[in-house]
Amino acid sequence: MRSLLLTLSVLLLYVLHQDLWFWRDARLVFGFLPIGLFYHALYCVACAGLMWALVKFAWPRELEG
Repeated sequence: MRSLLLTLSVLLLYVLHQDLWFWRDARLVFGFLPIGLFYHALYCVACAGLMWALVKFAWPRELEG
């Protein structure tokens, strides 16, 4: 069940990386940061969290030996 959840998380992040909804949006976050750049900053944090989860829960134990 854990590997299925991790696989679905990778696929979800892959789909979310195709940022089509903010291409023509000129809104600013915090008054200076374009919303597309803000989205990708949050996306990078999510990717880092997923990579941590993949290493923690899906890394093969026999490679450590």
